[in-house]
Amino acid sequence: MKLASSTIALTAALGWMALAAPISAQEATGAEAETEAGTTAEATTEAPTGTEPDVETTTEGDTETEAETEAEVESGTGAMAETETAIEVETDGAVEDDSEMEAEAETTVTESGTATSNADTDQDMASDEDGASVEEGIVEMVQGAEDAPVTVMEYASYTCPHCQNWHETSYPQLKDYIDEGKVRFVYREVYFDRPGLWASMIARCGGETKFFGISDMLYDQQRDWAGGGDPAAIAAKLRAIGLSAGIEEAQLEACLTDGDTAQALVSWYEENAEADEINSTPTFLINGEKYSNMAWPDMAEIIDGLIEE
Repeated sequence: MKLASSTIALTAALGWMALAAPISAQEATGAEAETEAGTTAEATTEAPTGTEPDVETTTEGDTETEAETEAEVESGTGAMAETETAIEVETDGAVEDDSEMEAEAETTVTESGTATSNADTDQDMASDEDGASVEEGIVEMVQGAEDAPVTVMEYASYTCPHCQNWHETSYPQLKDYIDEGKVRFVYREVYFDRPGLWASMIARCGGETKFFGISDMLYDQQRDWAGGGDPAAIAAKLRAIGLSAGIEEAQLEACLTDGDTAQALVSWYEENAEADEINSTPTFLINGEKYSNMAWPDMAEIIDGLIEE
């Protein structure tokens, strides 16, 4: 998928707080948005077909819009989330919790994606025990030995079909190189839309030890949760994935209603994409050299050549 302009991506992603209530509670009330000037800017992407990255982007409006959204969430004792976003958002109604989302999650996901029972789930998004903290608590998600001869950095979106295909067909083979100490793998999120941002926040909610396992779940189930057009339904399915991965409900709610972290993630993505000139996903930097949407045989040839040097 090709990236829209960073401004469009930023405004599309920051609309997440309008659905914080449907994600985290049975009812949402008091949601309203006010705009002071201009019109609303939206970015929409069409899922491409075939093997080459492609995307269609439409933009409406050419002036900045400011909106202030206040959502009061009632769930037991109640909670309130408030944020300023760059797009106009309208929400109303209530979202009923699915029975699957109410069930207790008995498994957690480890870094390798293996399910284990009764594992500790107390890590939070700001943890930097295993990864390098890069900005305002944002952690660089890394697999593999620090001294591996090859570093592969991937820029990808959880809502990108080409990224899903790469993770299904190529990542398991790259993982063998990671486990053997030959490759250090760095995963950086790209945000095309609000669901992609929500998915990222859920993956990061489990901390570094769970991140890659939850990422596997998100890509494995992408066609299920990312295929619908109803934002509330998408949010509910993502929340169910977080619970099934063993994240405690209270911890999940805290992650999904953390507006400061959401905005920090978008700013971090924007800076990374500009610095590395990322314009499509998936994009890979292999020891600093940039490649787009590579098939595994091509990537393996490059990695093997670097290992032999």
